[in-house]
This record gives sequence, C-alpha cells and structure tokens, in this order.
Amino acid sequence: MITTCGSVLRSFARALTGPRAEPVLMFVEGAAGEGKSHLLQELADLPDAPEPARRWWRCGAGGGPSEEDGHRPEATLWLVDDVHRADEDELRRLRGVLEGLGPGSAAAVTYRPEEIEVPGLPLGGTPMTYPGRLTVLTNRLAPWDEERVRRATEEALGGSGCTAEAATRLHERTGGVPRVVVDLLAMVREQWPAFTGTAAEVDAAGVPPRLAELVLSRTHAVPPEYRPVVWAAAVLDGPAGRDELAAVSGLGAGTGTGALLGALEGAALAELGEGRYGFAVPLAASAVRATLPGPVRQDLHRRAANVLSRRQPVDWAAVAGHHRAAGEGHRWLRAVERAAESAEASGRHEQAITLLERTLALPGLPPQARARLAPLLARNAVTGLRSDQTVEVLAQIVQDAALPPAVRGELRLDLGLMLCNQMGRSHEGWQVLEVAAGELRDVRSVLAARAMAALVTPYWPGVSVDVHRGWLIQAVAAADDSGDAAMRTAVLANHVGLAMSCADPEAWELVEQLPVQSTDPACLRQAARGLCNAADSAVWLGFYERGADLLAAGRDLSARSGAPYTEHSAMGTRLLQQWWTGRWLGLDKRCEDFVAATADMPFIASDAYVVRGLLAVAQGDWGEARSWLSQQGTFGTEKLPVPLGAAAAGAVIRLALARQEVTAAAEHARAAWKVVADKGVWPWAAELAPWAVEALARAGDGAGAHTMVRNFAQGLGRRDAPAARAALVWSRAVLTETEAEASAEGRRSGLLEAAALYGEAAAAYGELPRPYSQALTTEGAARCAIAADTEGAPDDEGASGPVPDAEAASRPAPAPEEDAILPVLAELESCAQRFTDLGAVWDAARARALLRTRQPVRKGRPPGRPSHADQLSPREEEVAQLAVSGLTNREIAATLHLSPRTVEQHIAGAMRKTGALSRRDLAHRLDATP
Repeated sequence: MITTCGSVLRSFARALTGPRAEPVLMFVEGAAGEGKSHLLQELADLPDAPEPARRWWRCGAGGGPSEEDGHRPEATLWLVDDVHRADEDELRRLRGVLEGLGPGSAAAVTYRPEEIEVPGLPLGGTPMTYPGRLTVLTNRLAPWDEERVRRATEEALGGSGCTAEAATRLHERTGGVPRVVVDLLAMVREQWPAFTGTAAEVDAAGVPPRLAELVLSRTHAVPPEYRPVVWAAAVLDGPAGRDELAAVSGLGAGTGTGALLGALEGAALAELGEGRYGFAVPLAASAVRATLPGPVRQDLHRRAANVLSRRQPVDWAAVAGHHRAAGEGHRWLRAVERAAESAEASGRHEQAITLLERTLALPGLPPQARARLAPLLARNAVTGLRSDQTVEVLAQIVQDAALPPAVRGELRLDLGLMLCNQMGRSHEGWQVLEVAAGELRDVRSVLAARAMAALVTPYWPGVSVDVHRGWLIQAVAAADDSGDAAMRTAVLANHVGLAMSCADPEAWELVEQLPVQSTDPACLRQAARGLCNAADSAVWLGFYERGADLLAAGRDLSARSGAPYTEHSAMGTRLLQQWWTGRWLGLDKRCEDFVAATADMPFIASDAYVVRGLLAVAQGDWGEARSWLSQQGTFGTEKLPVPLGAAAAGAVIRLALARQEVTAAAEHARAAWKVVADKGVWPWAAELAPWAVEALARAGDGAGAHTMVRNFAQGLGRRDAPAARAALVWSRAVLTETEAEASAEGRRSGLLEAAALYGEAAAAYGELPRPYSQALTTEGAARCAIAADTEGAPDDEGASGPVPDAEAASRPAPAPEEDAILPVLAELESCAQRFTDLGAVWDAARARALLRTRQPVRKGRPPGRPSHADQLSPREEEVAQLAVSGLTNREIAATLHLSPRTVEQHIAGAMRKTGALSRRDLAHRLDATP
C-alpha cells in the first residue's frame, strides 16, 4: 500500500552492486505511519542487490546482535527498524555493527525524528566513527500528496466512492500520512457501505484507533501543568502562533512558551510552518478534544473565539463555531450573521448558504435571529447556486406567524424565485410569487416591484404572455415609485427577456438601456442578467452572432459582479448556440460535464440535457436520446421552460415517426403544441412545428396539421424571428409533401411544390447559419424532387416511412430526364457529406440510402455488384454503424429503406468480415478499423 522513493532505492542498489562493492549506510527518517518499515521490506526485496544474509534488527524489542556481528566475513544486509526506541546499550552495540560493515555489506536504519533523544542524532549523543570507505545516504520520507491519496481511496472504496471531495478531505484530515490514510479508509468503508464520496461522511468516520492512541499517549507524556497548550491546539484545530496558543490555554505568555517547548519536545505538537504550531495529523485534534471535560472545553472555546476575532481577516464562521461550543448563543448568532455577510460580499455564496442552512435548520432558534438570518439565506440562494435544502428551510420559515410581514414577504419572494428558476417547480413558484407581490405591495415597494418583475418572465408553462405583459405594467410602476436604481434595472432585465422572446421591435433598444457601466454592484448583477436573458432569447430567435456577443458580455459581467446563477444559466445558452450553429465537436462531452457539475441542481442543466439528447438522435443512439430528452429522470419534462420543452418534444416526435409510431407521435404533438399555443410566444414553436405537423398529417389529421401551420403563421405575423420563419416554411413543405403523397391526382406537381418549399427553407437556414437544419431541409427537397421525377415508382413515405427494399430491386434504367435529376443527386450527395461531417450518423445513412435509389451506374464499371472481398461494403458499413449506435433491425430498415431481412444479412456480413462476436464487439472492431 505504501510507495517509497524510487530514486533512493535505485541509489542504494547501485551502491550495493557497484564495482568496488563498498559498504553502504542509509538513514531513513519519517514520522509515525509514513512507511519506514515498508521501505525496509522493499530494500530487503531489491531485485538488483546481491544475495547476502538479511539481518532484521527491531530496536526496543530486546536482544539484538553484538558488535562482533559487524565484522562478519560474509556480506550482510542490516535492516534496522525504530532506532528511536533503542536504549543506550542497544545504541552502543548498533554503532559497533555499523562501524564494522565490511565490503558488500549495507545497513538501512529507520527512526522517528520527533522521538529521538538528541535532535538530529539518531544514534545518540556519542559520536560515531564513520569509516572512510563507507557510503552514507539519507532519506526523509514525505506524506502522500492529494493524488496519491486519491489513488488509495480508489483502491479501497472503488471508483464510485472516489470523488474529488472525498480525496481532498482525506488528504486534509490525515495530512497525507500513509498509515492514517489507510486506517481511515478502512473505517469509512465499514461505517458507510454505500459511501457517496462526501466530506461529511469522511468526517463522520471518526479517528483511527492507532492515531488516537499515539496522540493521547504523547499528550499524557507532557507534564500536567503544560497540557493545556496541547488542548488549546486541539480546540483551535489548525496552525496557530505561540501567543495564540498561550492565550487560549490560559497559561499566559511565559508559562505558555515553556509549555509549547515541552509539547514540541514530546512530539505532542509539531511546528507546521514558520512560527505556526499544531498537530502533524490534523485529525489528531479530534481525539484530544474528545477527552476534555465539558467545562474545560467550553472555557477553551470561549478564549479561542476571542483570539480568532483579533485575526485579520477575521474568519467569522470559525468564531461562530467557537462561540456556540462555548455555550454563548447570542454571540454565536451574531458571528454567523457576520460570517454570512462577509461571504456574500466577497461572492462566496455557497459558503454563506451552507452556514445559514445549518443554522436555520436548528430547533429553538429565537424569532429575531430567524428574521435576520433567513433573508440572508434567501438572498444568497437566489444569487448563487443553492441546494434543495434551502427551499425546504425557507418553506418552513415563511409559515412562522411570528415573522414581521415584510420579512415574510421577502422570504416568500426569494422562495418563489428559487422554485421557478432553480427547481423547475414553476406552477408552485408562480403562486408563491403572486402571494409575495400582494404581501409586499403595501409594506416594501422595492421588493414588491421585484416580485412583479419575476412574474414578467415568460418561460414557464401555464400562463399566457398577456398575463406577463400585465405584470410588466405593474412592475414598471412599482420600480419607478421605489426610486431604487437596482430594482429599475431588474424590471428592465425581465422586460428585455419578454420583448426579445416575443420578437417585439423594441427589444434591441431595450438591451441598449441596460446600465452595464454602473458602479453599483447590484445594478451590474441585474444588467448581467438582462444581457444573458437577451442572449438566450436571441439564440432562440435565430440571431446567433448577435446572441453570441450578448452572451460573452453577459457572462463577463456576471463573473465580475458575482452572479454565479446567471453565469451558469448562460453556459446552457452557449450549448444551444453551439448545437444550432453546427459546432458539434466535443459538444456531447461539454453537455455531460455541465450536467455533472450541476448534479445537485439538475434543473439549471436542462439546456445541456436537451442538447445532448438532440445529438443522440442525430447520431442514431436512440436509447440514449430518450434518456437525455427525459432529463434522465431528474425532474419532469413538463416542468421545462416552454421553448426548451418544445424542442425536446420535437425530438421525441421525430423519434416516434422514425419508429413508425405515428399515433403516439400525433398525441405527443397535440400536447406539446397546446403548451406553446397557451403561452402565445410563437417564435418558440420553431423547433416543434415541422415534426408536429408531420405527425398529425401522417396520422390522417390533415385539418389539425393545417390549423397548426395557420396558427403558427398568424402568431408570427411580421415579427423578425429568422429561425421561426424558416421553420414555418419547413412546416408548409412537410404539409405539402404529405398531401401530395396521399393525392391520386396532382401528385407530381405537389411534390415539386414541396421540393421548392424545402429549398426555400434550406436557403433560410443557410443564412442563419444552421447547418443541420439546412441539411435536413435540403434532404427533404431532394426526396420530393426524386419522387416527382420517378414516374410510376411507388410512393415514397419520406424520412419516416418504409419503401420497397432498394437492395432487392434492380436499379432503374436512366430515363430521358436523367440529366435533369443529376443536380438534385449531387446536392443530396453533398448533403449526406454534411451530415457525416457533423457526426449525424443516422441522417447520413438515410440520405445515402435515398441517393442509392437513383444513383446512376458509373461509366466504366463492369455490370453486376462490386466485390468487396473481406472489406465492408459501403452499405454494410452504414448498417453496422447504425447497429452499434443502438438501433434495432426494424429501425435500421426504416431508415435505409431496406427489409429487416436484408439488414440482418448486412449485419451478419459485417460481423463475419470484422471477426466481431456481438454487436458490442462490432463497435470496437469498427473503431479499430483505419
């Protein structure tokens, strides 16, 4: 378990095996538990060393060799352990052995430097005569660094329990001493069979018995009158100066200095840095504190609070802990308040939240204290990144009738904001905000304006945009009445989000009014939120470059003004922007990292969940797609913001259509469309409309599909929403195509009209730019053009429906109109390549399948099928890629216009040629294929 210094082992081996084979002596010093005995064992097992007699000498155990043993003629390797335990007689005999080492012999001598009788002289005060031929080496063992502790944690607890938090805490508490790390890990494993890797679990494990016995025996060895200085170090629980230890111990400066010297001499304490003293292993302080009688411990804590309050800067959280341990409740709560205010001022919101949550959760807290501390918690939680516990604490506190109405209204306001913005409980949060606005209207106009401003935010389902506009009028009036610049900025930030989402003409002018140059930090935080709101709405509208500029400015201002929640929400907008603009390289990993980083608050990562699901759809990994699009069960998709919910619904409908689950697709389309229609922000229908229209049309609900397109067009009106306008044309193309396919007459003209609409949509997406949407609509245009040109061919059911097996049918002979279709085929081939470049495996395979239905025979190629010998044919490779991505044979058949039987044959051929034993093995074989 314990690793030693490889360079020392190598130098020792070289000295043993050198051409002159002179004797070697190596001193190894290390604190208790740092691995000295293990090092001796490694030296005994050196593979490059000769095979002399191994002689172990454990000092203090009685017996041991005589001086004559040092003059033995044969080569001997002496392994001398724990020299600090040797008495004077044993040291005299050891010096004799070492002075008499002969050629080819060597000795390794270990000791604890803190326990030798004469500092710096491991063999005692009597000088040793070193023979001139003797090579003398030294090695100071060092504690493990955090990386080595992490590896030990992984070995002991497995990968799931080895979190960065656990490794850091283990390293902090053990000081990296190997023996203590191993012992503590054993206790953690025993106490927490399902260890989740938190620092709290590490702390709860306690003190390893070996460490407790060592530190308590050393403390007991200190003279009774000096022990208070050790107790003081245990209570301070960290490096402290001499005067601080003297003050906390109550011994005074003179006696305190003598006591510290005695504690250092007995190794009860150690010098941890220049003029700083404490326990070499921080965890040892807990063992000492546990032995102190209550009154003694309280007095020590009271003096510690006074001492720490004089440090600069003051660690008010530590001061609060000492006041509480001393039984000084009033001073404790005041210190907690100062600690939270200090953390908030420096942007350490999480630290403030943790302290306040823990304090407010305690029973019996005085109402006055709750009234002071609860608003602090709420303020930090709304600005920072909070935990679920905060919501539960605040939900309990607002029920306290003893709270002043203004305080209760403020808490209710912050609770509502958290429920909506950070928990995804928008319906509940909306109700709480409405009550808060009413409570605050007559008592605190500033906070009433803030509550009304929150009700302006349009993202949440269930409330019409007209209701948000009504609250905007009230919020503006309340903010103006308050005269508070930060509140006017907060209302403006939400006005920006509402106007930009609806593509109102005034939106861009409102963005320019945000006070980004203000000197008021509160104004800057609200301005940063306004920029990020504008960026998010602009990206949904299709203004990707302008959105990126707003996003960069908003993220920078969020970081500078201390608004981590706003900064994190902006990261989600960036993922959406990268998805739409085709920057997919590494996007899946960025989404997964964001989800992992916000695991304790998954709602903030909802953008990342959806983008990762959209990627999985394009890549053909449909099982993963459903998992990501459903937020992996972290919260219900019905709680998603309206635009994000519409995008996720569009992807789910598309999957259902691809699997030919048309009825389910239509049902989902109607439900998702109702959410958007009830909200009335029609640009947000852009990611849903084409798939919803196709679902209804293919389910035979042509009237419903027409109503969707008509409502979408009327809702958009003349608004400047490029993405939605392109989606409207796409939706019309889908409707025209499905109607043409179902028509007995005018089919060709209908398909040509659909092809033209798809081409118009592709051009619009190309302008944005949105390469994936452009490729999908380009494929649609080619599909319709090919169907129109294929006179007498069976109806093509589009990207989602089956067609006769193209592999089983012979290729059609070139028609007289073949030249006219060649540009379409060339565009389709280019489209398939764009899909491939993006990484859209499923789409690329589908486009190439469509291409093969009309690909002309290349000149110069002999008749018949080409031979691919032991290499995969293009079709086999496409089928294999879709198979390993997770699609079933039936799904692959629908995608590539093949029969399931043909798919089965292609998979069998791919497995035979690659030597794969299963589909999973086939994935590895394909990855290894150059």
